[in-house]
Amino acid sequence: MILAGRAPSLSIEITRECPLRCPGCYAYEDNHLGGTETLRTLSDFKGEALIQGVLEVVDRYKPLHLSIVGGDPLVRYRELEVLAPLLIDRGIHVQVVTSAFRRIPAGWGSLEHMNVSVSIDGLQPEHDVRRKPATYDRILKSIHGEKITVHCTVTAQMVDRPGYLEEFVRFWAAQPEVEKIWFSLFTPQIGADLPEILSPAQRVKVVHELMELRERYSKLDLPRSVLQQFLKPPSSPDECIFAQTTETISADLKTRITPCQFGGEPDCSQCGCVASMGLAAIGDYKLAGFIPVGKIFTASNAIGKALARRRAKNEPPVPPPTRPSELVTLSASAPERVPATTGKQ
Repeated sequence: MILAGRAPSLSIEITRECPLRCPGCYAYEDNHLGGTETLRTLSDFKGEALIQGVLEVVDRYKPLHLSIVGGDPLVRYRELEVLAPLLIDRGIHVQVVTSAFRRIPAGWGSLEHMNVSVSIDGLQPEHDVRRKPATYDRILKSIHGEKITVHCTVTAQMVDRPGYLEEFVRFWAAQPEVEKIWFSLFTPQIGADLPEILSPAQRVKVVHELMELRERYSKLDLPRSVLQQFLKPPSSPDECIFAQTTETISADLKTRITPCQFGGEPDCSQCGCVASMGLAAIGDYKLAGFIPVGKIFTASNAIGKALARRRAKNEPPVPPPTRPSELVTLSASAPERVPATTGKQ
């Protein structure tokens, strides 16, 4: 929902670089950006140019929530150590999505409005093959002493093995650094025929299993209302509250990724994005017992987009960030942390 140019949620691919080569990574698919360019060929920024470029984008969209993705954001960990407190001081809740191939910067776990989400592809034997060098051993070292959220995308191969999900939850729930565990379901592109795609029966099986596991593992942070949404995904991006409320920008800090973070042509009928399901659950909530929040959103979203279009006609275009060579080189040491805002998010 764009209200007078403000996107409640913003996602930025801050780098095209990643040391991993995970099979099926949507960010590096040929159609991710919807044109001739791909994430690997797109220009990106480093140092002070990246810091100022991200702040410019954030100040323009004024989001309540910012997801920093890639590539892998920890490729730019020095810049992130500077950016994190500056973003939080703007009253923004910040989420960094990483493979944890590198040590989580010290102190991030103590920042009140920051979340580090570590992507883990199943149990160790499968994960270590898919995500080397971000192996289980490396992750455990990288997160030591910090606070993180574990995020796993369920594939058909996991569902075929009885007890797989519980074994995964049991292992990560036992780690003191893990505060929450989230699951998504594999989301394919339209027309894809991949072994990771879940059948309708497998989706039902996963939802029922997670319903049971959440009763035994408090760190499994998926309410029943959210899990139920996996069985009725949106029919199109226009029906997806997450797609309509989140602006996604790629590594050149100007290319928009549409219709949602997946880019290309995601098969919404098989969507398994936990963020989409979470907002759908909120949309299903009925005010006063009979008015769905989603209906209010649809109306306000249309009004907000109309206002944004009107304002855009009267505003000059925003110039792209200055190239790195025109700015000072970032120091290896970050400045003193700015106190986080205490505003409720």
